[in-house]
Amino acid sequence: MLARVMHAFEGNPIDVSPAEAAQMLADGAVLIDVREPYERDAGFIGGSAHVELTRLAAAAANVDREAPVIFYCRVGGRSTMAAEAFRASGYDAYNLAGGILAWVGAGMTLEPEGGRVADH
Repeated sequence: MLARVMHAFEGNPIDVSPAEAAQMLADGAVLIDVREPYERDAGFIGGSAHVELTRLAAAAANVDREAPVIFYCRVGGRSTMAAEAFRASGYDAYNLAGGILAWVGAGMTLEPEGGRVADH
């Protein structure tokens, strides 16, 4: 079944760059931060919802199925798992390639003012 799901998304890569994510957000995509609370407290991408990865399955019913959803974490590992699971469940889901580190590396800002990427 996984092969069939992956085939359905051929030509629709799961990873999006920070610039692509920013455009998708401007067009109405939903952004979900799957990091731990201490990571979120240090800084986050404006407009994102926060649902820890361990709580994501329980919160799935609250995620809009009509809009693309982009997941992010620190470097993209946890958010890739989230995006793959949501795609397998029929969502138009994506991963922010390189995570919040790539977002900051591309010159994009974090909230609150002075926000930063938490160290591990």
